[in-house]
Amino acid sequence: MTPSRDYPQAPVVGVGAVVIDGGRVLLVRRGREPLLGQWSLPGGAVELGETLEAAIVREVEEETGISVDLIGIVKTLDRIERDADGRVRFHYVLVDFLCRAISAEDEPRAASDVSEARWAPVESLRVREGADRMVDWTLGSN
Repeated sequence: MTPSRDYPQAPVVGVGAVVIDGGRVLLVRRGREPLLGQWSLPGGAVELGETLEAAIVREVEEETGISVDLIGIVKTLDRIERDADGRVRFHYVLVDFLCRAISAEDEPRAASDVSEARWAPVESLRVREGADRMVDWTLGSN
C-alpha cells in the first residue's frame, strides 16, 4: 500500500534534480498537488526498495524524457505545508541532486505528473526559496 501524500502519517522521502546544461536548467510545471501549476525542479517520491540515486534518474526520465548522470547531492530540505487548521497537509524530506543531462540535445517532453517541461535560463530560476542560490552554488563549484 502506498502511503498517503496528502495528510500523511509520516514524512514522504522525495528527490529533486537540478539538471544543468550550459547556462540552462531543466524545469517542470507540476500537474498535481503539492505545487499544482507551479514551476519546479523535476523529481518525486522514492519508491519502496528504490535508492535515492535510482529514484532521481527514474523521475527525471518519467517527467521529461531526459536521461541524466548524477554529480552529487546539492542539499537536503524539508517541505512542510499546513492547512488552515494547522494540520500537516504535506511533509516531504527532499534530497536535491545536481545532475548532468545525457540527452541535452533533446527537447524535454512533459509526461507523468507534470503538465509542461522546458529548459530555462539559470538566471530565471525561482522555484522555491533557496533553489536559485543552490543553482548559483552548483555552477560556481564546477
